[in-house]
Amino acid sequence: MLINIQKKLPSYTLNVAFDFKEKALGILGGSGSGKTMTLRCIAGIETPTSGTIILKNRVLYDSQKGINLPIRDRHIGFLFQNYALFPHLTVAQNIAFGLPKRLTALQIKQKVSQQLHSIELQGFGDRYPHQLSGGQQQRVALARALVSQPDILLLDEPFSALDTHLRSQMERELISVLSTYKGITLFVTHNIDEAYRICQSLLILDQGQVMSYDEKSEVLNCPANLETAKLTGCRNFSQIQAIAPNLIKALDWECQLQINYTSSNFSTHVGIRAHHITFLENSINHDLPNTFPCWLVRTTETPHRMTLYLKLNSPPNHDWDYHLQAEVFKEKWLVINQYSLPWRLHLDPSQLFLV
Repeated sequence: MLINIQKKLPSYTLNVAFDFKEKALGILGGSGSGKTMTLRCIAGIETPTSGTIILKNRVLYDSQKGINLPIRDRHIGFLFQNYALFPHLTVAQNIAFGLPKRLTALQIKQKVSQQLHSIELQGFGDRYPHQLSGGQQQRVALARALVSQPDILLLDEPFSALDTHLRSQMERELISVLSTYKGITLFVTHNIDEAYRICQSLLILDQGQVMSYDEKSEVLNCPANLETAKLTGCRNFSQIQAIAPNLIKALDWECQLQINYTSSNFSTHVGIRAHHITFLENSINHDLPNTFPCWLVRTTETPHRMTLYLKLNSPPNHDWDYHLQAEVFKEKWLVINQYSLPWRLHLDPSQLFLV
């Protein structure tokens, strides 16, 4: 699949280009970054200002050649954020809506039956959308998108309206469905964890521009720029000043750091992810680089994790006087909390990255 499109929008110009051959691509970005607009342009719901869209050697759109296939001819499955089921049609009729009209009644019945079985809603064909739960409605919408075996499946934040338990269940079901789906999937989300579990590669969008596009582990471990690091969940950044080839001063953290690679003239910030910050036992003499005394400023918690706000080298003056955020499981927190202050914090050079 080859995408190279531009579309003028009120606040910026969407400019997206990528060549994708794998199974599932996660498109990640903040609200208003152009994620959904990209899908709508591929589907033919919106028309780009210029560019090219090619899918399986079929030109769907080419502004120079005047090609702009209608939605019905693009062979695309689209799962909308709000599912967009027809309220006046039954489950079976909703699923059948995506099938070509040339099929016989028997063929349609067989294909709908296959889809109902695949989403484990046998016996629900005569029900209407309002008689289904949110998760069941989503499964029907997914079945409708897949029933015609499209060349590409477009998923626009399909889990955003679901509660936590149902979200996890539907994610597992989607992964199972995609494992047998032979086409390409574009999965729009703002949740990095979802994208990482479902997709092989990630494309990061910010204000209509592609910030990064690579295999998912590469995007997370070696973010190409500050925007990518932020959008993939990193919370800790500092402006830097180069001191020596492998030594920098982290200006915002007020410390010097050893790094595992040479700082380039283009690097402006150092970053570390919250779960990569470690703590050393005060009673053991560790001879490790990038080890600093730190004080706990405050904490926040989720059911299983603690976020620790930390000040390096001196006690804090107020609740917002901190340098770093560390994230630990609550079991580890119970251990760390027994250490006497100041704690000994370690920033592993192999976990630091420059952008």
